[in-house]
Amino acid sequence: MPRTTLALTSFVSGEFSPKMDGRTDFEKYSSGAKTLENFLVHPQGAATRRVGTQYIAEVKSSAAKTRLIPFEFSTTQTYILEFGNTYIRFYKDKGQILSSGSAYEISSPYLTAELFDIKFAQSADVMYITHPNHEVMKLSRTGHTSWTLAEVEFTDGPYLANNSTATTLTPASAGVASGVNITASAVTGINGGAGFQTTDVGRIISFNSGKAKITSRSSTTVVVCTITTAFASTAATAAFNLGAFSDTTGHPSCVSFFEQRLVFAGTTDEPQTLFFSKAGDYENMTTGTNADDAMVYTIASNQVNAIRYMKAVRTLVVGTTGGEFTVSADGTDASITPVNITIKRQSSFGSANVDAIPAGNAILFLQKAKRKIRELQYNFDSDGYQAPDLTILNETVTDTGINEMSYQQEPGSNIWCVRDDGVLACLTYQRSENVIAWSRHIFGGVFGSGNAVCESVASISGTLTEDEVWVIVKRTINGATKRFVECFSDFDFDETSATSFKFLDSHLSYSGSATTTLSGLSHLEGQTVSILADGATHANKTVSSGAITLDRSVTSACVGLAYDSILQTMRIEGGAAEGTSQGKTKRISKVILRLFETVGVKVGPSLSNLELIPFRTTSSLLSNPVDTLLSGDKEIEFNDDYNSDGFIFIKQDQPLPCSILAIYPTLVTSDG
Repeated sequence: MPRTTLALTSFVSGEFSPKMDGRTDFEKYSSGAKTLENFLVHPQGAATRRVGTQYIAEVKSSAAKTRLIPFEFSTTQTYILEFGNTYIRFYKDKGQILSSGSAYEISSPYLTAELFDIKFAQSADVMYITHPNHEVMKLSRTGHTSWTLAEVEFTDGPYLANNSTATTLTPASAGVASGVNITASAVTGINGGAGFQTTDVGRIISFNSGKAKITSRSSTTVVVCTITTAFASTAATAAFNLGAFSDTTGHPSCVSFFEQRLVFAGTTDEPQTLFFSKAGDYENMTTGTNADDAMVYTIASNQVNAIRYMKAVRTLVVGTTGGEFTVSADGTDASITPVNITIKRQSSFGSANVDAIPAGNAILFLQKAKRKIRELQYNFDSDGYQAPDLTILNETVTDTGINEMSYQQEPGSNIWCVRDDGVLACLTYQRSENVIAWSRHIFGGVFGSGNAVCESVASISGTLTEDEVWVIVKRTINGATKRFVECFSDFDFDETSATSFKFLDSHLSYSGSATTTLSGLSHLEGQTVSILADGATHANKTVSSGAITLDRSVTSACVGLAYDSILQTMRIEGGAAEGTSQGKTKRISKVILRLFETVGVKVGPSLSNLELIPFRTTSSLLSNPVDTLLSGDKEIEFNDDYNSDGFIFIKQDQPLPCSILAIYPTLVTSDG
């Protein structure tokens, strides 16, 4: 029985699919894990327990699903927006914006069922918002409690193609005025032969060098309008254009900025068409042949493929249900114009109706079945774009489907993905170092008989060194459904003080004079909470009347819902005298953990057989925090029996930090 010590030196390959269990020949096998739950992978290789979430506020109505959307005016003025059923609320600096003591909010047209189909693009303090059921909206900010949401009034256009039938339009008068009838000679050529509809109200019409906006509909051939630009005459003409955006034809489903133009795409009737504004004039859609004129361009393909997203990198990347395209200036580095625009297909995977994420020089998009995330990136060797599957090593991490994605650039370059089942999947993405590492994050608390459910995620710039990650989490609290807006604490926590640890979910913190009573916990009424008191663990308590009574007096505390962080290695490979050690009887006798800023951890061969590793001396008071966090090696006698697997489990279930740099197991393997 050979005896050997192996080295598992990093976890940069993240959590593996069960289908990878037999791939001991794979070069990344030793840097993967069978389980990474509530652990984050660092690009340097360490697996670190994720921080907890701070409770911010309950959503306006916990009975309805809500969504978080980021708004970044500058690096120092960033906001999180709570989009709910016909309203928007606002958050800043890890707090809710109030007005006269109440949550500041404005009304919006978006219903609960529409929230996750919203797409947006922002320039300075203006955000353009699209949804196929609604007019293009513009959200403007002039102060913390001064926000305006209004329909975009385009200077002109965009329009459908010129009328090609014999149908004519005749205005009752030519001058700028309201209440003017415009009469069609027939329904042919209007809404596919259906004539004017009530859904045409708000639609624009252009003819006789003038423009009008429909205010009401009298019949299929007569509409009442406001003339906004005088007509040259009242003569009947077949040379007319109907507006491309309307409740009849649908409104744009996505929006992006590209080369000083605002680009809309994906109406119901023209799902493959892109509408480019004039250069430098975002709300002017007047087409023409001049270099700065607006453009309308329809993607040519063998079947109708609705546009799902547009993102600007070196070109404008357009994702449709049937493939991915790029928009450029006829293959050159020049700016696009009406006479040089070229759209080319780059791949044929198809995209889901979830906004893609620019990350570095790549676009990360969700494939149309919502189970694979692909990385669309230009490849100089092939002189084209490639889209490898980022879930190839762990297809199970997204197999329930993804509803939303958000990119946290600092400190760890993480892609956060909300799954259908409420688990928050995380991809540590550092392409330059070939780091593609998945992990799963399950929040403390319960919903019904299962785990708490994450429903939305968004990231904004926070401090100079960290981006803030915000979530909406649904739980059962005291028998009722509650949805809370929460924000992750700093990922690079202050390791110099144990009182700064924030490893509890939906937590609140206390700092002040000595006390044994902590109140203000009504959001956790009836819940069993975990407590870090003056930097040391404390017995769990149940919240009653919004408060808990401690066993000892404290001056600082963090109170919230506990969660477990679990790391399980792949089956140990190595140590056999004859070929592989897979399937052979083995026993791990000792494990050395190389730790970084860690205190309190359990290790063992299974979750039911774990040993708590001591970090205190016999003279240490349990009510005092550990003097220093351990950054170094911890040798553990491993309580294992002979078996054919050789798993190592590491668990942290206390509100304390844990970072695993490497694992060095000593084992004997039987070749008989």
